[in-house]
Amino acid sequence: MIMAENKKEKECNVPNLRFPEFSGEWEKCTIGELAIKVGSGVTPRGGESVYKMDGHPFVRSQNVGLGHLILNDIAFIDEETHLRQKSTELKLEDVLLNITGASIGRSALVNEQVVGGNVNQHVCIIRTKENLISSFLCNFLLSNYGQRQIDSFQAGGNRQGLNFEQIKSIKITIPSTKEQTKVAKLLQLIEERIATQNKIIEDLKKLKSAIRKKVFVSLKGEYTECYEIHQLLTYEQPTAYIVANDEYSTDTNLIPVLTANKGFVLGYTNEDFGIYQKGECIIFDDFTMDAKYVAFPFKVKSSAIKILTAKPNVNLRFMFEYLSYLELKSEEHKRHYISEIASLVVELPSKEMQDQITSLMTLLGNKLTLEEKAKVRYENEKQYLLSQMFI
Repeated sequence: MIMAENKKEKECNVPNLRFPEFSGEWEKCTIGELAIKVGSGVTPRGGESVYKMDGHPFVRSQNVGLGHLILNDIAFIDEETHLRQKSTELKLEDVLLNITGASIGRSALVNEQVVGGNVNQHVCIIRTKENLISSFLCNFLLSNYGQRQIDSFQAGGNRQGLNFEQIKSIKITIPSTKEQTKVAKLLQLIEERIATQNKIIEDLKKLKSAIRKKVFVSLKGEYTECYEIHQLLTYEQPTAYIVANDEYSTDTNLIPVLTANKGFVLGYTNEDFGIYQKGECIIFDDFTMDAKYVAFPFKVKSSAIKILTAKPNVNLRFMFEYLSYLELKSEEHKRHYISEIASLVVELPSKEMQDQITSLMTLLGNKLTLEEKAKVRYENEKQYLLSQMFI
């Protein structure tokens, strides 16, 4: 792919990056000037109770992602309900924009899976004229230029969401439809690669989980000895390592502040005291029972974390994989480690077998990490292009 960098002193009103076969300034417009429809639907009377197992797809804000639809929990409505909302029937390539709530500003295109469906009041349909390619608009809304305008409508006390007049007033600068199409196609290819990467990661997680389960189920009888977890792991309270200032930095050269749940790295701190740097450990959330394996210096957010380390002749990574195998889930808000987890019985194999199992699981984990890093690279590439190919 060959891109040309714009020399701003030579040509104005064009993006920083542009395909070299195109020239000339872009045209300043508003969405209202380029759209034949800006509107949304309503939630059917009765709410979720009227949703069906099949029928017409009913798109809600949780179904609109960052450039793609999320359809794992799509709802459906019957023909009668659909006909009452006929004016919001979705057409192929309609642009969907979330206009309320935490996901405000997320945008995606209608695909064949939801054509003929409807939207609720939290999702806006933008149907474009011929001189605005819908996929170009979708990506513009996700770009820095689109997001800044959306954010500006939420400034001050206006936190209710976007209204249709605000959406129509959003300024957009467009090239020819041929250039719009090429820009959108490039970004679509990257989005498809991200989707493929997500599938690779999901499949690897399933494979690792299946292998882990098979390994630990097979550890029975003559190859193992039974121990309670407290006989294998030492726990330390995190009091000395709790971060004092929770206004975190994004500078990855500083000390990470960790949690054991999905967030893991909450941010970074410049505090040079109370840093855990005793080597590898497991951080265990006493409330959610989530666990993470950590091999670098860190601080923690709260006292809910237990810091676990291995006793002699115990492979710490083996114990982490065993805790993962147990798939611990909390059904009530209370501390679990001392009262429940520490007394769980583990069938412990020899140190040699622990190391062999750990090597296998580490190989799979390293492969998963590589694929997750590749996904981040693709996402960063897309964000860079969104910031450079629009104005």
